[in-house]
Amino acid sequence: MWPDNRLTERLGLTHPIIQAPMAGASSPAMAAAAANAGALGSIGAALMSAEDLHAAWAEARGATNGGLQLNFFCHQPPKRDAAREEAARARLAPYYEEFGLGAPTEPTASPPFDEARLEATLEAAPVAVSFHFGLPERALLQPLKDAGIFIICSATSPNEAEALEAGGVDAIIAQGWEAGGHRGVFDPSTGPGEMGTMALVPAIVDRVSVPVIAAGGIGDGRGVAAAMMLGAAGAQLGTVFLTSPESLVGAPHKAALLASDGSDTTVTSAFSGRPARSIRNRYVRETEDMLPADFPLMNPLTRPLRSASSQAGSGDFMSLWSGQAVSLNRDEGTAAIVTRIAEEALALLKR
Repeated sequence: MWPDNRLTERLGLTHPIIQAPMAGASSPAMAAAAANAGALGSIGAALMSAEDLHAAWAEARGATNGGLQLNFFCHQPPKRDAAREEAARARLAPYYEEFGLGAPTEPTASPPFDEARLEATLEAAPVAVSFHFGLPERALLQPLKDAGIFIICSATSPNEAEALEAGGVDAIIAQGWEAGGHRGVFDPSTGPGEMGTMALVPAIVDRVSVPVIAAGGIGDGRGVAAAMMLGAAGAQLGTVFLTSPESLVGAPHKAALLASDGSDTTVTSAFSGRPARSIRNRYVRETEDMLPADFPLMNPLTRPLRSASSQAGSGDFMSLWSGQAVSLNRDEGTAAIVTRIAEEALALLKR
């Protein structure tokens, strides 16, 4: 028996564990496997068109009747700065030449959660929808709430958490500094959101009334149990699933994860224009002083390099997203990961 059943009862889960919705890395097969094991399976739809979202949802739902959620970005439109964007292209040009990619082109921005994605989400009718980088405007959020969809959003500080509760969320992900991938920070006064998970969770639990979900630096049952002892109602894990067979990341990324002890990760904005935790590689080291184009304009500028590096079997220019608990990763299937971690956590909580 879990000490807090608010998430399991509301979302129809066996375990208060969320497989993180890692856009471009998680897959419908991963989401379905997590759901079948009793966790909340997630589809990272932030970079998907409405059509791709429909296809991914159909694939996942066709493989499970368990709990599934969709996740979206709610970033602000980028601040266009021609000089800054040209400087970023010039900085990347030698790398493009190295891979024979020609010259970097004018970047275009991927849109945040919008009407088309709202319509596709309402049609899919997931049990939950989660957001990163804040919440969408009320006109886009209210239809989800009216449909009875559970709303989750990431916070990197107590102030952000209070803002999310006031905005109508049903649960808050307390994303600690240890987490891999993009920081969910949306309050500029917070900076990159540098509070660690074990400090952030109780600070947020003490400030809000909705369930808090711990994320960042959690890779086994010990982390889940510790988070719940601090007042979390559940835990979201991402990096631990990246080395599963259901993961979409390339072989160089998986190899880097399995070889890492976590000390070689760092937060960089050089891939996308927003702070994100990655394993250090050649690109990260050589762009430490770079002023990137604003998010998400940097994404299309680095995408050709990331793809070419992966195709060459090299991780030198890939975004090797990883949390600090990566030393706990194994070559293990998604369902087995969920079951093992749940059993580990329950055994510890019963002591």
